[in-house]
Amino acid sequence: MGRTVMIVDDALFMRNILRGIVLEKGYIVVSEAASGIEAMKKLHSHHPDIILLDIILPDSNGLDLLQSITATSPESKVVICSGIGQEQVIQKALELGAKAFIQKPFTPEKVVEVLESLVG
Repeated sequence: MGRTVMIVDDALFMRNILRGIVLEKGYIVVSEAASGIEAMKKLHSHHPDIILLDIILPDSNGLDLLQSITATSPESKVVICSGIGQEQVIQKALELGAKAFIQKPFTPEKVVEVLESLVG
């Protein structure tokens, strides 16, 4: 329980890196999305336990998308994974329901640490 993951990032290389880390630790990647619209469509059919969400997406603001996700899928735990590390952005994400914030560039250990804290 708590082991399915959806990765939302417009950069394919970043999705590949995150997928590798997640799979290596025994999580199941049920879906990937490169945009907000794609993420919302896939969210309804996959219901992941954890969503790794970038803030900068081609068609939406990750914080707005975070609000949509928490409204439609409150059981999913959202982790913001972004290069935008300004304190006010991090604080806003947490206020909107994100469970954690991973700053890019990150180490695989940091990703695993956050995932494990959510499943625990």
